Amino acid sequence: MDKELRIIISGGGTGGHIFPAVSIANAIKRKRPDAKILFVGAEGRMEMQRVPAAGYEIKGLPIKGFNRSHILKNFAVLWDLAKSLRLARRIIKDFKPMAAVGVGGYASGATLYECAKMHIPCLIQEQNSYAGVTNKLLANKVQKICVAYEGMERFFPAGHIIMTGNPVRQNVLDSPMTKEQARESFGLAPDKKTILIVGGSLGARTMNESIQQHLDIVRDSGVQFIWQTGKYYNAKIMEFMKGKELPNLKILDFVSDMGAAYKAADLVISRAGASSISEFQLIGKPVILVPSPNVAEDHQRKNAMALVNRHAALYVEDAEAPDKLLALAVKTVADDKELAALSTNVKEMGLKLRNADDVIADEVLKLVKGAE
Repeated sequence: MDKELRIIISGGGTGGHIFPAVSIANAIKRKRPDAKILFVGAEGRMEMQRVPAAGYEIKGLPIKGFNRSHILKNFAVLWDLAKSLRLARRIIKDFKPMAAVGVGGYASGATLYECAKMHIPCLIQEQNSYAGVTNKLLANKVQKICVAYEGMERFFPAGHIIMTGNPVRQNVLDSPMTKEQARESFGLAPDKKTILIVGGSLGARTMNESIQQHLDIVRDSGVQFIWQTGKYYNAKIMEFMKGKELPNLKILDFVSDMGAAYKAADLVISRAGASSISEFQLIGKPVILVPSPNVAEDHQRKNAMALVNRHAALYVEDAEAPDKLLALAVKTVADDKELAALSTNVKEMGLKLRNADDVIADEVLKLVKGAE
């Protein structure tokens, strides 16, 4: 066994950054059980809870994004950035990593910037078809850039790019349940068509409104629904639903076993985050995508159109969702021919992207070996 391996993994802010980061860490540990892995995230963001829950230590930086609406408030943001860079430097000196991995998000920029200055080999993983600001800024400071979409040389140096796909949550791929068992685990009938509505870990307002405004469609559809409201919206929605409960509507704030939820569903309604899309591609799940308009460079729309243009997904504009989404979903889930076509096409897009976590872990280990 080689000398003890130490790796820093940095980034977060959303599940779309955190789940791939944890998958990469798990893959490194499978290959090198002796590895010590330290996460660096942003204070107050969801990684500070999700990463320890996955069994890893995490340090937080007081870093925040720039406020585009109130320019004067950015003096505090710049102060926090300077403080975060100093703290990241101290963390790196104490931990002495042999390589660093960045998955996007504010903390990733500060941490990998300092690692690169200290000549620690770095790898970044870009989940989206349109590169994030942090990764674009880091592109010329790192040795390897792992991507999930073709054509990323318009953002990054071509010689640094490796096509790996996006790591996904293992329980999504490995669920042992049958479709019937999965439905029963949510308290639903095992033999009825089921639609899963998931707006991300925090929720999606317009997707929630699509259901709240059309409970009559839910009631009369003959279809079952699993509705993940997101933690942010759940209390208000549960208050709204008092006296309106429907036996074919299962409401949850957060779905911990997404493998079971996907297995239960004939059709998924989802945002167009890169990690979610990778999961649909790998399991061949028919999906209606509702891209979030509140993301940098409108990247979710670009992610979605990569599928829509190959009839691998359907698409509804966020602003149109309350009027159109539920009716389209009920119509689609009743059309077995359309479901089969969507499933076949989306799965074909994922054939080359399996085992991304293992491929990225191997690239990290090559960086370490090359630096020794």
